Amino acid sequence: MSQTIGYARTSTVDQTAGLEAQERDLRAAGATKVFAEHVSSVDAKRPELERALDYAREGDVFVVTKPDRLARSTKDLLAILDTLEGKGVRTRILSMDLDTTTATGKLMVTVLGAVAAFERELMLERQREGIAKAKAEGKYKGRKPSAALKASEAVAMFNAGKSVTETAKALGIGRSSVYRALEAAGIKAAA
Repeated sequence: MSQTIGYARTSTVDQTAGLEAQERDLRAAGATKVFAEHVSSVDAKRPELERALDYAREGDVFVVTKPDRLARSTKDLLAILDTLEGKGVRTRILSMDLDTTTATGKLMVTVLGAVAAFERELMLERQREGIAKAKAEGKYKGRKPSAALKASEAVAMFNAGKSVTETAKALGIGRSSVYRALEAAGIKAAA
């Protein structure tokens, strides 16, 4: 028996509302099984996507809200679509009202995927230019080194008998930051 399978993804856990909206839209489109995850598309591992692709069977419909929720690039999108097509699974992209089993659907997904990749590259280029300009004008400071601001506290806590792990946890910084603070203070701590 064929079924409709949905896949939803957001880049960060801060985007919970976005994930919930995708899941709602997928269910409204008839998805009876939804795979969802918080993971950047540039990460090599997307375990829920892998599970969804493995779960899909011949005759099923694989639904996503937008192409960028499914793939990191046009090449990646086409590879995923090829995998699904090879299994006899139709793909629907809700935002474009596309069904990839048609020649027009395949063409449109390829063209729109390429346009999305182009737009992303333009955005990153503008971002790099803006940062370079701000640095040249002395306005760009970068991320504030929060761990460096807690170095003296880390040294004091370690000297008071706290372990590196306890110190890191109490201050909300990484263990490596604690080790750097101790090293800067001339203190050797066992790793």
